[in-house]
Formats: sequence, C-alpha cells, structure tokens
Amino acid sequence: MIEMPPLKFVQTNGIRMGYYEAGPQSDKPPMVLCHGWPELAFSWRHQIKALSEAGIRVIAPDQRGYGASDRPEPVEAYDIEHLTGDLVGLLDHLKIDKAIFVGHDWGGFVVWQMPLRHIDRVAGVVGINTPHTNRAWADPIELLRARFGDKMYIVQFQDPAREPDRIFGSRVEQTFDAFMRKPVPRPADAPPEEVVAGVGASPRLNLAFPQMIAGYDAKHDPRAPILSPEEKKVFVDTFTRTGFTGGINWYRNMSRNWRRAEGLDHTVRVPSLMIMAENDAVLPPSSADGMEKLIPDLEKYLVKDSGHWTQQEKPEEVSAKLIEWRRRRFG
Repeated sequence: MIEMPPLKFVQTNGIRMGYYEAGPQSDKPPMVLCHGWPELAFSWRHQIKALSEAGIRVIAPDQRGYGASDRPEPVEAYDIEHLTGDLVGLLDHLKIDKAIFVGHDWGGFVVWQMPLRHIDRVAGVVGINTPHTNRAWADPIELLRARFGDKMYIVQFQDPAREPDRIFGSRVEQTFDAFMRKPVPRPADAPPEEVVAGVGASPRLNLAFPQMIAGYDAKHDPRAPILSPEEKKVFVDTFTRTGFTGGINWYRNMSRNWRRAEGLDHTVRVPSLMIMAENDAVLPPSSADGMEKLIPDLEKYLVKDSGHWTQQEKPEEVSAKLIEWRRRRFG
C-alpha cells in the first residue's frame, strides 16, 4: 500500500484541518487535491506519490467534516462559502499565492467554485468527473426530487432525523464494500443512457443508496473491488471513528448554496481541465456537455473503462494527465 506523507495540521477558517504535503516547496503553482464523498485525502495517494516524484508540489487536505479535520456541529458550517474559505486559509498558512485546484466528486463542485469566489488565489482548475454548470433554474433538491423521487440519496440526505447517517454509520464496511467497486461493463451495443444536464444520472438508475447499503451482501456482488484489504481498512477505520454526518452535511447545504449564489457570475476565467470517466453512472461524460460556454479556456480528457472512482481506478492515467497538463500550461 502506498504510504501517505506525514499528517500536518492548520488552523483555517475556524477549524483545525488535517492535510498531507509532498514535492518540492519551491514548485509553483502547487496542486491542491480535493476529495469527494465518502472519501479522504487518502483517495489521492497514487497522485500524491506520482506528482511529487515528477517535481510538483502537491497538497491534499481531509476537508471539513472528514478524517483528521474538525467536524463542526451546525449544518450551515458546511456551506460552499466555508468549504472554499477553508482552502484559502490553507494557502494563507502555507504562504502560497495561487494554486491549481483539483477536485473529484464533491471536491469537484468546490474547486469549480474557487475561481468564482477567490479568483486571486486560483491559477487553474481540474474537475475529475464533476462538471461545472451554471446556477440551476430552480432549487437543486426540488429538481432531484422531481426527477428521481424521494428515495434518491441526495433527497434522503435532507432528512433532519439523519437516518442515512445512521445506516451508513452502522454498516461502515458494507458501505465501502458496496461503493468502492468497478461498474459492471456496459454492452457495446447498449443504447446511450438518457441523462439530464446538471443532474447527470439516468432517471432509471437506482440511487436509493441508504437502502442499497442496508440490504447489501458482498458475497453476491459480481463487481471487482478497487481497494486492497489494507486500503479499505483505512477508509473503514476512519469513518468508524468519525461517522458520515460531516460529509453528508455538504449535501444539506445544496439549497442554501443555490439561494446564496443568485447573481454570481459562473464564468471560470482560468485555464481548466475536465477529466471525464467513461462509465461513471452518476456523473457521466455527457453531464459535461456545454461546459465550454462557461469556461473559455477548457480542455477535456476522457478516461476509458473507468467508473466513478477515477483517480483510484485508473491512477497511472489520471496522474500522467495531471502532470502533462500542468507542465504544458504552467511550466
């Protein structure tokens, strides 16, 4: 198993955040790697090693609510203003002027917001699987409810009784057994899935994740795991200690974030790279259609034969693309 660099801490934006750093301090601009749900900085272990060995300074935080970082109680403490502010504070602590922000899954939503809110601290942005979209025409939770129903996991996450948190928290190993797998390959002659711009997934997809985990038995799952037993133990041990509420609270701010973004210019005015995964059912490549209208300087790259966990399923390819793009665009 790849060893992570030593864990460090920073006081930023009212919390103590854990982070990992590797590569030469003199390298500019560094790359800040932002994980998704339910993940950790550990999800970037392959990229931390490859990028730092290529001479790139790399920083990967356990973001607010996760792993070694603080988990504030108020739900509003996890809105997009706090999540982007944490990263600004991380740069301040490390005396970094600007960085390239790389985000996967929820981390992708955060890094696409960085140049909208903190343009003077952003050299570039890389989204992995997560597209940048304009502000939705209606509350995103209501759009998801109308499209997928009340059992869709993001809709369920709005439950003030926090039943999904309890389901995942009482079945931590089952959760990572079920999530961290390669998708079943789609037949070559299968028709393209109907997708919704800004929502991504097909309405036929089963997105009732809490119920799926509650009834899950790994013995009957034909999909290949993407984690070794040692790697899975890192996630299971960490989330057994922290629970899932911190990360789920990010979802509980989606309506708040939408309301507070009214009037915000969503144009991204920095060099940007969108890495798409061919077989991600929740964030398919088609969900990135039209990004060029919001990002004048955009390059797209497709990782074939990868599901949702792209930087862990295809680590060498993702690392190689990050290194190539960073060198070509920034020296």
